[in-house]
Amino acid sequence: MNRRRAVYFLWILGIAALFAAHFVHLSADFPNYSPWMDYSKYTDEGWYGNAAIRHFNQGSWYMQGDFNPAVALPVWPALLAFIFHFTGVSLIAARVLVLAIFAANLLLTYLLLRTQEKPWVALFALTVLVANAFLYAFSRLAILEPLLMCFLLLSWLLVLRLPRQRSNTQRYLSLSVIGLLICLMVLTKTTAIFIIPSTLFLIWHAYGYKFRAALGPLISVIVAALVPWVVYYLVIVHPHYLSDYHYLFAANKWEQPTTFSGWIAAFWYAMHGVLWIDPILCCVVAALLLISTLLAPHLWKNPLVAASLLAAAGYIFFTGWHNNMQPRYYEVVIYPLVFILSLGVAAFIQKQRHTPKYVRLRLLIAASLLIVTVSTFDNLRQIFHYTTHPEYTFVHAAQNLTHYIDQHPNGNRLLLSISGDNIALVTHLPAICDDFGTWDLPLRIHTYQPGWYAAWNEIDPGTLEDLHTQYKLEQVASFHAFDDEDRNLLILYKLHPLPHPQDYDEALEEQANAGK
Repeated sequence: MNRRRAVYFLWILGIAALFAAHFVHLSADFPNYSPWMDYSKYTDEGWYGNAAIRHFNQGSWYMQGDFNPAVALPVWPALLAFIFHFTGVSLIAARVLVLAIFAANLLLTYLLLRTQEKPWVALFALTVLVANAFLYAFSRLAILEPLLMCFLLLSWLLVLRLPRQRSNTQRYLSLSVIGLLICLMVLTKTTAIFIIPSTLFLIWHAYGYKFRAALGPLISVIVAALVPWVVYYLVIVHPHYLSDYHYLFAANKWEQPTTFSGWIAAFWYAMHGVLWIDPILCCVVAALLLISTLLAPHLWKNPLVAASLLAAAGYIFFTGWHNNMQPRYYEVVIYPLVFILSLGVAAFIQKQRHTPKYVRLRLLIAASLLIVTVSTFDNLRQIFHYTTHPEYTFVHAAQNLTHYIDQHPNGNRLLLSISGDNIALVTHLPAICDDFGTWDLPLRIHTYQPGWYAAWNEIDPGTLEDLHTQYKLEQVASFHAFDDEDRNLLILYKLHPLPHPQDYDEALEEQANAGK
């Protein structure tokens, strides 16, 4: 027993050390020349936290006519605002917060698996997660997915503990909290609706897969989720920010296939995107699921396996339906995959103990563990490389750009740029977005009168046409950042007002009335 405790203690220390490595060089770039080309590194850390950034940098969280995602997704910026109250606006503070949420996700992973299996199974899962290079890269970005997973995993844990609660009062209190967590998921990232069925399934399981018994609890959870959301929508969104709320969905709408073969291709690419997590890990999980139908069918009866399959399938379906395969979406999928992997290995070991003479089963278990071990070491090699070869190209570009603006005043210090909010997070330079906003760009620049414009590599012709309605552009500086050949040069332009710009006062009044 003491030896086992010593092994567990050393194992936990190893996991803690791997987690601590995530804090090293925290302001460095998302790993350049990695297998994951994701545009979130240019924009999302600033966009989805811009309400908190503006609140401290500019005195107001809201900029009329600009991109205001906090109207529909208020939870993350609210947490950031709480942290910034103590630290000030800081990229490091935002990333420390998201790593604290990652730590909570690891703890919830352990607690969830302990409801089903022994400690070693939970520690095995934590090891795979904390040593995964894909998750290492994305868990260090201050984006929405980690918080979404935190609420989902916590809802699962509360549901799995429902059968232990004897009194109806305790159960309905837990169901109310689960409903509140679902509401928080939707207010964190609206794509949560594609993984909520996994929580509802676990409630059905908690009541013995009996529809009548589960109907009341399911209604309670749905009501507990809907009431705060409806109150928020009716009291805050509808009377004040309805156009901003609708715009978030319009801005995130991508061109969808128009043919059956096009849809098949979209969903195929969404499935194929899972390989971004780790091709070897994904293949082992698929093999375990297939072989378990014959050798360990009891695996499929595990509620956590079924919930994991529902969550993974739901988010992969969203990715295909959305037709925008971004690697960051699969940060939601990795947790269900690791749950299935850990529980699958445990199920085969349990089967082998009951059939000790089944040599092929022993070989299957050994092969699975060996393959996962090799994959884990390869992931650790990547993490070690990223940790020992940090690059600060974007932080340096943002700092140099801001320094140039401060050394060469040009009217309003406001920057117009698609990456403006990310730059504001690093250097506190006030910014608005040139690509997204409820008002047309000419109206926004007429209203806010930016003195500077920054674009990646080249200016979009439509944007240039809008700028030419009121400004003449002068290229004054450029800064290398990141690795994408289409977006690796941040070019700064000075905006010179035209002597007779177009008049937008009437349009401004119309937009203001439309917003009301």
